[in-house]
Amino acid sequence: MTRGPTLPAHRLPRPSGRLAVPVLPEQPRTSPPSRPPLDAFNTAPADEVHRALLGCLRSNRWAHRLVAHRPYPDLDALLAACDEAAYDLSPADLAEALAAEPMPTLPADSYGAAHTALSAAHAAYEAKFGHVFVICLDGVSPEEALDGILEGIRSRLANDPEEERVVAAEELRRLARERLCDALRGAGNCASNH
Repeated sequence: MTRGPTLPAHRLPRPSGRLAVPVLPEQPRTSPPSRPPLDAFNTAPADEVHRALLGCLRSNRWAHRLVAHRPYPDLDALLAACDEAAYDLSPADLAEALAAEPMPTLPADSYGAAHTALSAAHAAYEAKFGHVFVICLDGVSPEEALDGILEGIRSRLANDPEEERVVAAEELRRLARERLCDALRGAGNCASNH
């Protein structure tokens, strides 16, 4: 390979003192992406997550168990843990959760007779079982909520106390799962398949 003539150092072209730097197009400034809700759930302080979980189900044992098993790899794992912890509620845990559970509410535009019928049904239920009636109405339209609540109370009044404890525990589990998913959805989004 042959080389061309080399110039002595004193004859090399001198830079003009200005360096040509390519100009990059200005990038829009954006805020850093927010953390996915499950990441926030997994990394938030334990007491903060515990308090938030109590908004889903008022059982200290249930909430403590979900906090203690963090981090969860995905939403399905968290919801499976939610279900498992709810299935393992002792009678005392169930009583704690039921004592703090609000009564199902009617839409604001419900007529007065509906409120009277619901109040009477709730009173009969509480007199028999010693706790508020709980029902998960996921998938039920607001227009059908009253019928769903009244039908649920009437049919479950036929249960004996042990049968009703099992049914109430299942309804609490479903409510906790729905509320947890809603809480995560409010913090960002819940997985699209839930």
